[in-house]
Amino acid sequence: MTGTSEGPTTPGPRGEDPTGAGSRTGASRSGKLPARHRSRALAVRVWRQGRELELMHRAMGFAALAFVTLIPLLIVVAAASPVHGSGFANWVIEGLGVSGSPAEAVRELFSSPRQALNTTTGLSLAAVILFGVTFMSAVQNGYERIWRLPPAPWHAAWRQAIGLAALIGYLLAASWSEVPGQGTAAQPVFHLTAILGGGLLFFWWIQRLLLGGRVRWRALFPGAVATVGALVGLRVFSRLVFAPLIVSNALSYGAIGTVLVVQSWLIGVGFTVFGGALAGHGLWEGRDHLHLHLPVHLHHNHRPPGYHHPGHHPPERDK
Repeated sequence: MTGTSEGPTTPGPRGEDPTGAGSRTGASRSGKLPARHRSRALAVRVWRQGRELELMHRAMGFAALAFVTLIPLLIVVAAASPVHGSGFANWVIEGLGVSGSPAEAVRELFSSPRQALNTTTGLSLAAVILFGVTFMSAVQNGYERIWRLPPAPWHAAWRQAIGLAALIGYLLAASWSEVPGQGTAAQPVFHLTAILGGGLLFFWWIQRLLLGGRVRWRALFPGAVATVGALVGLRVFSRLVFAPLIVSNALSYGAIGTVLVVQSWLIGVGFTVFGGALAGHGLWEGRDHLHLHLPVHLHHNHRPPGYHHPGHHPPERDK
């Protein structure tokens, strides 16, 4: 008995004591620490990997690419949508959660839907679609860095195109959810459910798609929950901080002041998209009790927690 309890206990596939003895030593060494210590360890892991990932720089790159490559496509799509008469401006206003004078300042940034459609040609539409795919490529690269995976081969670019189409579909569905039951008490509940539920499914599925099925569904779910929760927090922050900033910047700097606030909001969106996935990765890594403080740029043979290569059996420790 004494010899058994004194020897080191190796955590099992899920951080469990493989002997089943349930001793206090085995429990402590298998990672079953108090919640306060687990939370602190999770925060340290996420902070360290966020620094390795250069999360703020990546969020700024996300915002710049979105403004240059994605927004032109969304302006055309929103103009063609029969749901909102004000087009893409209403989408931004809904995302910022502003109303009144700040909403009018944002609306003045974008042309009317009719003007957007009249000035769009087939060549320009093809160009903005191509630019949108490059934006999804940047998102894919961020997810791969978070999960410490090698880059996908070039012929997997079709996943980025499908991801772009899914993003547009989600935005259209979220916009359409304001129409059914308009003026009734149930309409806000339906709209909120569509945004949150649809967002959870979208961010869960888009990680799986862009990562090429190399990470399991259950490993990606915490990241989807964290991303949606962070986006809700960003919307609250926008109402409290960005709304008065839009008014003051519009008065001080004109339209460019409003652009700066919208760009700052896009940085926040990028931070939540990558930060949510990073937090989900940290939660999954902590669940497996794999305290791996490794650099992000690992070689191709590394397999992260939750890794599963399509068409192959998962590693023994993931079973």
